[in-house]
Amino acid sequence: MRALILAPFSDDQLQRLRRRIDVAYESWLDSNTIQDPEELGARLQREEIAALVVEADFVFEEVFDAAPCLRLVGVCRNALNQVDIKSATAHGVAVTHAPGRNTNAVAEMALGFMLALARRIPEAHHLVSGGGWADPSMGYRTLRGREISGSTVGIVGFGQIGREVARTCIALGAHVLAHDPLVPPRQIEALGARVASLAEVAERSDFVTLHVPDIDATQRMIDDSFLAQMGPGAYLINTSGGNVIDTAALVAALESGRIAGAALDVFEGHPLPQSHPLMSAPNVLLTPHIGGATAETVERHSRMMAGEIERLLDDQPLLHVVNPDYKLARAR
Repeated sequence: MRALILAPFSDDQLQRLRRRIDVAYESWLDSNTIQDPEELGARLQREEIAALVVEADFVFEEVFDAAPCLRLVGVCRNALNQVDIKSATAHGVAVTHAPGRNTNAVAEMALGFMLALARRIPEAHHLVSGGGWADPSMGYRTLRGREISGSTVGIVGFGQIGREVARTCIALGAHVLAHDPLVPPRQIEALGARVASLAEVAERSDFVTLHVPDIDATQRMIDDSFLAQMGPGAYLINTSGGNVIDTAALVAALESGRIAGAALDVFEGHPLPQSHPLMSAPNVLLTPHIGGATAETVERHSRMMAGEIERLLDDQPLLHVVNPDYKLARAR
C-alpha cells in the first residue's frame, strides 16, 4: 500500500506510518502549491496511491475517476467542502477528517484577541518601541484597559471551539452568554453559560466572539443591525469565517466609534490588499488566518490520520469516516 501526504505532518507520525507502508510526503506548505485535480488524479493512478491525505488541496470527481487504487482520502480539517463526498462514495473511497484538531488553538487565539484588545497590548508595544514612552505615568493615563473577569462575553456558535472559549472565560471570572439555535439549552447551561438571543448577545456583551461555520446560513449575520445594538465599549472578535461579518458595516462601525474595536483572523478574501478598508480602520487587530497554526494542531491531525490509515490496513472501522456507505460500492 502507498500513501501520499500533501498536508503538514509531524515527523513521529510519518515514521509511524513508514514502518508499515510506503509514504510520499509533500506538504503544501513546503511546496507552496495546490495540486491541479487532473494532474493529481493522474499521479494517484500512476503511483497506485491507496491513501491520500490533504489539508488545502481539492479532491474532485475527476480525481476519483482517475484513481482506481484509491481507498481513503483523509482531510486534515473538520470542514469537508474541498472533497466531492458523493463521488468518493460512488467510487468506494472512504473519506475521513480531523474534527477538533484545532479546537484548543483557535479558542486560545480568541482569548488572546480579547486580552490584546482589553489591555491595549498592541498600542502599548508601539508606544514603547516607537520611543513615545517619555513619561513613566503615561501608560496609566492613556492606556487604561479592562479585565476579562467581571466582563460579559457573548459567544455566537457553541460547537467545540465555542465551548472551549466558554470554559476558559468562565474560569477567568467572565459571565458568558451563548447563542446557538442548534444546541440544546441544557448543554449550554451545563457549562455555566446562559442561553441568549442574537440581539441579547449584541446588546449585553463586552466581547462578542464568533465561532459559527462559514455557510450560507451565516453569511453576513453580523451586519449593520447587529453592530448598532453593540455598546460603544464592546469588542468584536472573529476567528470563524470571513463571510460571517459584513465588512463594510464593520468598517463603518469602527470609523464612527460605534464599537470600541475588533480583532479578525479571517476575511472575505485573503491576503488583504493594502487598499482594503480594514487596513486603515481604527482600533482593529488583523492576523493572517493563524488561529489553528500551532505545532499541536499538526500533531493532532497527524495522529488522527495515521490512526485512520492503520485502521484501513487492519480492516478495522474508521473512527472519523463521513461516508460509511462507501463500503457498498467497494463490495460491488
